[in-house]
Amino acid sequence: MPRLPARPREELDIDPEIKAALDVVMRNNGYIANNFLTLGHVPDILKPFLELTRQVLRVDREVPRELKWLVAHVASRTAGCQYCALHTISNGAKTGGSAAKTEAVWEYETSPLFSDAERVALRVAQLASLVPNMVDDETFAELRRHWSVAQCTEIMAVVALFGFLNRWADTIKTELEDIPLDWADRHRLAEHGWDGSEHRRQVAE
Repeated sequence: MPRLPARPREELDIDPEIKAALDVVMRNNGYIANNFLTLGHVPDILKPFLELTRQVLRVDREVPRELKWLVAHVASRTAGCQYCALHTISNGAKTGGSAAKTEAVWEYETSPLFSDAERVALRVAQLASLVPNMVDDETFAELRRHWSVAQCTEIMAVVALFGFLNRWADTIKTELEDIPLDWADRHRLAEHGWDGSEHRRQVAE
């Protein structure tokens, strides 16, 4: 059961900027993440956060969108956030990228599906999501060899964004939505170690 309730969408639609941003989220995902609706209890936090999320994840720049979602997934799964781990893997699957690469993401160090540039991006995402942070100078220097300063900024922005979301969702126990839960069931994520039990809607007996 969530520790904080999601705010009803109709209350947030009073603000035209928030309504427009949530309409875009609905078109992209088919649902509004309860993380956003819970943040909506303070609209002045939700509004810039929606724009930050769009800029980091949805605006196409130099880092492929498919890789950004994989970075987000590795960061979230490493941090132990089951809510964000499901959102990132299911949203990433909508980018039109390689399904095989998505399935092999946890074999990124050895799988031939990944380039050296992708490997180091995912390695940084994983090491940066540990506590304490385990990214050393050598690893970051390798990231710089494969990616420009702007590209490194994009990659780290994804990791940092999900640092916020992982702690938010995991502490509040944000309730998972039906669409990503259906995706998890269809792709048998539970057989691969995913456990969203703390984020599922509790059915009264």
